[in-house]
Amino acid sequence: MPPIPPVTELIERLAAQMRPAITPGSVLVGIHTGGVWVAEALHAALGLTTPLATIDVSFHRDDHHLGGGLRSGGRVSHLPENVEGAHLILVDDVLYTGRTVRAALNELFDYGRPGRVDLAVLVDRGGRELPIAATWCAYVLPEPLPASESLDLLREADGELRFRLGKK
Repeated sequence: MPPIPPVTELIERLAAQMRPAITPGSVLVGIHTGGVWVAEALHAALGLTTPLATIDVSFHRDDHHLGGGLRSGGRVSHLPENVEGAHLILVDDVLYTGRTVRAALNELFDYGRPGRVDLAVLVDRGGRELPIAATWCAYVLPEPLPASESLDLLREADGELRFRLGKK
């Protein structure tokens, strides 16, 4: 597999793709944890004035029996008080099976009915299990990663973001 471009470059690509669709009322919603880091960088790059929102999908995961979900670590969702009719943009680092996005949509709709929900991701690693696709994606892996491998976004001590490829 060729190396993944640097995260800063991917964020620039993603911001450029998103910019034409951003309106003054658009709200970025970062999915904990990597998606929040990406959303923070996009929020700055796009010059948004609406507050950044975050979402914890732990209680909407469908993989509790596999050890997923219910690991919020004290995180809570911080969404606009009123999402009715709003343009929300879910932001995540890696799109894989689509189950995290499904959980995020369930959490969002607990707060109301947005007018539109888009999805922005840095990397699509392939391997979808649900019919979910990103509206904007900075990089698609040339070949899907095997299920035995993981692609994780890490935040270094100096705040720098980088991807790590590893075994699950």
